[in-house]
Amino acid sequence: MIELTAEVPHDACGRRLDQVASELFSDFSRSRLQQWIKEGQLRVNDQQQVPKQKLLGGEVLTISAELKAEGDWVAEDIPLNIVYEDDHILVINKSANFVVHPAAGNRDGTVLNALLFHCPQLASVPRAGIVHRLDKDTTGLMVVAKTLQAHTDLVSQLQARTVRREYEAVVSGVMIGGGLVNQKIGRHPKQRTKMAVISDGKEARTHYRVLERFEGHTFVRLKLETGRTHQIRVHMAHIRYPIVGDDVYAGRFRIHKGASQTLRDSLSQFGRQALHARELELIHPATGESIGWESELPEDMQALLTVLAAEQA
Repeated sequence: MIELTAEVPHDACGRRLDQVASELFSDFSRSRLQQWIKEGQLRVNDQQQVPKQKLLGGEVLTISAELKAEGDWVAEDIPLNIVYEDDHILVINKSANFVVHPAAGNRDGTVLNALLFHCPQLASVPRAGIVHRLDKDTTGLMVVAKTLQAHTDLVSQLQARTVRREYEAVVSGVMIGGGLVNQKIGRHPKQRTKMAVISDGKEARTHYRVLERFEGHTFVRLKLETGRTHQIRVHMAHIRYPIVGDDVYAGRFRIHKGASQTLRDSLSQFGRQALHARELELIHPATGESIGWESELPEDMQALLTVLAAEQA
């Protein structure tokens, strides 16, 4: 149960109730406050009003809101690799072959189901606290909000692009140097399950730099400015350095001439996109301090890099 009270400042005279409420109760999203106003859980001088109600100043706003379950998801006892947790957030190191959010064809066995088991209070937070996603076969760090206040704060940080998210990947082709891919991304015009670089898509920016070059491949570090669906995978394929193992965007399997059978086998049997969310840094919603985490490359990517390095010897 949330119980809060605030007085409307006199200089707010003539402004909408939902606008003023979003400033006085900034821990919650405006859409959440609008919902509470409509349901009578956010009241003006103990009277129910509508979100567009104009205020005079001096009124007392009270919230008495019961947090409800956000969906009909089921909690499941699935192990999570938790690298950090407090009362406000938790950070996990996601494994491969692990869907983040239930959808058609994946109603259970997801990160969300596991989170609800680990922390039942997440049932009343939008999407069980998930504020950003990793693809099913992308490994690495994800932050989860444990309260409505933390959820609102983290979403604002992501929208303001102040959350630092860096990835590492193995791509096909030998890069000369780093750069920036600044290409809009949207739904593929013909294959609706895929994303693509399109002129009327949403802004998408991916920075990349070379960590190590191999014969026919490059180990790269990538930094997201935006967070579009499949952004890194789409951008790397667009500049013709597709991520190894990406059966959606990389096209047919390619291997450079002279590759050993060991490398051929390692590449052909690599069962996912070689992409890992390596670093995550943000402002803690409660303390206001910068906090960050780093995750080691998973064993399959380390093994692939070992084989690539052996080709150079």
